Amino acid sequence: MSLSTSPSGSIDLDDYDRKILRALQASADYSMADLGNLIGLSHTPCWRRLKRLESEGIIRGKVTLLDSSKVGMNVVVHGAVRLTGHQVETLRAFEEGIQDIPEVLECYASTGDCDYLLKVVVNSIEHYERLLNERLRALPHVASIRSNFALKQVKYTTELPL
Repeated sequence: MSLSTSPSGSIDLDDYDRKILRALQASADYSMADLGNLIGLSHTPCWRRLKRLESEGIIRGKVTLLDSSKVGMNVVVHGAVRLTGHQVETLRAFEEGIQDIPEVLECYASTGDCDYLLKVVVNSIEHYERLLNERLRALPHVASIRSNFALKQVKYTTELPL
């Protein structure tokens, strides 16, 4: 049995699915028995639901989140990128190029006064300056990049509000 899709393209989830997803967003370390007990299902039905959520692509993966400052990556920069044009090939070339820069953690196509928004994490301002001059400005069709340095992290979560 697969999950049903709503007219908007999202997948319809029932209460058990949401409980599983909320629990796993908080910690992916639950044993199947503990997860089942937490949400009120026995091992096998819980396991089947989990596998279905994975096969439907709702669960994209399981990762370990790091504290960036404790590994020396304590400079966060948000970049607003403007391109020289908006042709399909221009956008594709930029989007392909940005994939090869590991310091760019997130990249979003955007509306407004820029074409893309970036979240960049580096170990120093000097590191960002080198990255900006050697890699980011060298990406195809970049007209300008406006950089904003984060002063402190006020809120951070990876949990969707299900």
